[in-house]
Amino acid sequence: MASNSLQGKLGTFALIALGVSGVVGSSWIYTNGKFFEEYGAGGMIFGLALGTILAACVALSYAQLTSLFPRAGGEVVFSYTVLGRPLGFLTGWLLIGAYVSSLAFYFTSFGVLLEFYIPEMANFPAYTLAGATVTWPIITAGLLLTALFYVLNARGASFGGQLQVVLFIALVGIGLSLAVVGFGAGSWENFWPPFDEDQNPTLSTLRFVVPGMTYMAGFGLIATLAEDAKLPAKKIGELVVATVLIAGLFYCLVLASSAFILPWEQVAGMEQGTITAFTEAGFPFLGALAFSIAILGLLTSFLGLFMATSRIVVALARVNLLPNRFAAIDPKYGTPKNALQLVVAITVILGLLGRGAMTAFLDTGGIYLGIVWIMVVACHLRLRTRHPSRYHSSKLRAGFVPIIGAAGAAMTIALAVWPGTSMSLKWPLEYIVLLGWAGVGFAFYAASKPMDRDEALAELLGENKLAEEI
Repeated sequence: MASNSLQGKLGTFALIALGVSGVVGSSWIYTNGKFFEEYGAGGMIFGLALGTILAACVALSYAQLTSLFPRAGGEVVFSYTVLGRPLGFLTGWLLIGAYVSSLAFYFTSFGVLLEFYIPEMANFPAYTLAGATVTWPIITAGLLLTALFYVLNARGASFGGQLQVVLFIALVGIGLSLAVVGFGAGSWENFWPPFDEDQNPTLSTLRFVVPGMTYMAGFGLIATLAEDAKLPAKKIGELVVATVLIAGLFYCLVLASSAFILPWEQVAGMEQGTITAFTEAGFPFLGALAFSIAILGLLTSFLGLFMATSRIVVALARVNLLPNRFAAIDPKYGTPKNALQLVVAITVILGLLGRGAMTAFLDTGGIYLGIVWIMVVACHLRLRTRHPSRYHSSKLRAGFVPIIGAAGAAMTIALAVWPGTSMSLKWPLEYIVLLGWAGVGFAFYAASKPMDRDEALAELLGENKLAEEI
């Protein structure tokens, strides 16, 4: 008998809010000064635009597969069904590693961001780890944030979806305000030429494509939350691509506004990037609003990733790749409480490591996501020959365009794991984290008990016509 299904309560706008907000984080709004200095305003903005296009290519595969397999876990469902059990586990394990790394980072960063206006957050040190001091106020802020989002998620996806819609509207509204003032009160001359004389325009743009693609990480949330949606499968698939394009446009508009409001060479090197730029341009209120984007981006990303991680756990548990108790659905609220509690535990444990250790987890998390993108494209290409009837029944067709995005992801991974590049992992800590997560995953997989494939698909896909045909 298949596990109980999650309650489909999320509508179109809630899914877009969760998807876009899961992509738009917080640090980009105050670190762009450093990137302007290194790549030029043009390098960062044009490189991010190109990274968005590559991510959209991968999103086409997500769209087609999500329209065919609208179940919790998204990428896990695709990989298990099309590529088999081992690669299904690999996909899920990498996603958990990537998402909990971000959650743990947000656990710490919430208090760190508050330090901008509440200096006391830096008082009362608890311990020092990896060269960074962790304070009691920062720990408390992280615990409260995690507890709040656990309660919201445990009461039903609609609660989290409603909050996400409110936060998303605020995020977009503030971003548009910055864009209107930046372009209206600023000038084209502040932006053009968008490169310094010693910066090669083509090379600087291409160099930012790699970090630009990592900025787009998280668009798979819609696929992961597909079972929570009350929409046709085809519509859910289309929203995956829409998420990428909306998030990329938002990034580029806000970043460009900070290059219009002041000469971008002046913004380059500013400690708080866009926040400082609007303040020094005579708009301190907008500078404060730019800071609020950092807070809102953190909150919306935390909420979206928190929900998505629990659904990945559910998908793996449904087929015994994690303990089956994590697949249980609360009969009253229709939420995976056990999976949510596991996500809370991992988030708190890793979050307590503090800022010093978080960089290592974030950097390796980017590699995990790159591999998952490649796996999803492989699923899409393999589906044509493995399950031709399902492939041809799809109303969405991605064609071979996603291969371009997969190539970009492969480039990202190669630059990260190969020593000596500008994107290389830090030796030896980050390589240890990479191998350590792989080792723990191997232990879980080795301890798992295989299921009959037909039974596993019934659990993973639901006992419906789709499961029977596969």
